[in-house]
Amino acid sequence: MKISMPSRALDQTLDRANSDVVLIVDDVPDNLSVLHDALDESGYTVLVATHGEAALQRAAQALPDIVLLDAMMPGMDGFEVAKRLKASPQTAHIPIIFMTGLTETEYLVAALEAGGVDYVTKPIKPKEVLARISVHLQGARERRQARNALDAFGFASITVRASDGKLMWQTPLARDLLLRYYGTSAPHTPEPVCQWLRRHVADTVALIEPPRLSIESGPKRLTFRLHQQIGDSEGGGDWLIIMQEVSDESVIEAMSFSFKLTPREAEVLYWVVKGKINRDIGDILGSSPMTVKKHLERVFAKLGVETRTAAAGMAMSRIRQLHPQFEG
Repeated sequence: MKISMPSRALDQTLDRANSDVVLIVDDVPDNLSVLHDALDESGYTVLVATHGEAALQRAAQALPDIVLLDAMMPGMDGFEVAKRLKASPQTAHIPIIFMTGLTETEYLVAALEAGGVDYVTKPIKPKEVLARISVHLQGARERRQARNALDAFGFASITVRASDGKLMWQTPLARDLLLRYYGTSAPHTPEPVCQWLRRHVADTVALIEPPRLSIESGPKRLTFRLHQQIGDSEGGGDWLIIMQEVSDESVIEAMSFSFKLTPREAEVLYWVVKGKINRDIGDILGSSPMTVKKHLERVFAKLGVETRTAAAGMAMSRIRQLHPQFEG
């Protein structure tokens, strides 16, 4: 039987709707053949790699649902392959099942420490492999569905390693939000997020709800909530963080309607409530401080007040009636 090596184009067109994708990594053709046939007959889409570098390349291209990884290969062995897969945010979530002829406890422990979720011993028994794959794919599928559901409802999620601040994985929405607000991308976690995580890990361990982190961008802000630890506690562990973008555009619209303000007057009042001075408001809105002053004078007249403090207090009182969750 001939096993073809899929190209990048083929990898990108894998039929994931009807078939889970399994990457087999083994340098022995007979092992590949037996596993390929068994998995193919069971309805899986099968990719193969015969050495470590090819495995890393194939995993990054195709993002398989699970990896069957030979522990002992010439050159880069399976332990190193696993460590590199787990070190990349793109592939860290993929379950790895080791295949090994080494049954000594130290090798099995090494496989798990390298990032494996399970192992099977050689000679390979296809039925055993299929059973193990089924168990771990179910768990991976449920986690993937949960992450996708969070994204769909506007709650992005990331996992950050507390010891060094490395971004271990992220949902597509999280990637877009971090790039937009901080200009960073995996594996780099924004430094303010790292500092916030390290500062409050102890609170979560002590079952104390830590304060949320927020960053503003115009009338929008991105909030971070420390959800739970998902790795072991060594070095602080890996932590799941939930992110949500909140927009106060509806607050501006409400102020405009409630006080009969123009959209620009409502924006000026919004930033007054936020404590900004005219120069800052001008920078935000792209106008001069003098123009902001004129808008503010009209706002004072419409609200029947004479000072910024009075205007902000009246606006805040009305906002909290309509939007209790507003953070002034």
